[in-house]
Amino acid sequence: MNYREQYPPGQVNAVELCRLWSGPVDALERHLSANTWALSAVAAALIAYPIARIVTPAILHGIVTHFIVPDAVRTVLSLI
Repeated sequence: MNYREQYPPGQVNAVELCRLWSGPVDALERHLSANTWALSAVAAALIAYPIARIVTPAILHGIVTHFIVPDAVRTVLSLI
């Protein structure tokens, strides 16, 4: 019997749901190798870097265009 068969749909509350996934997730975390963790970190960085490179300038541009900012500050921000 696997974990999902123990709890029929509709009868699982938050505590039982945590117990349902806690054991397998803890076992998975214990058995992952250092190479797997490193690969996960590299994948997360590869995904996060372009998002940060797109979102951060967009936020700065939005702040600069929506508020009255002196031209000197606007010039410095455009150089960044």
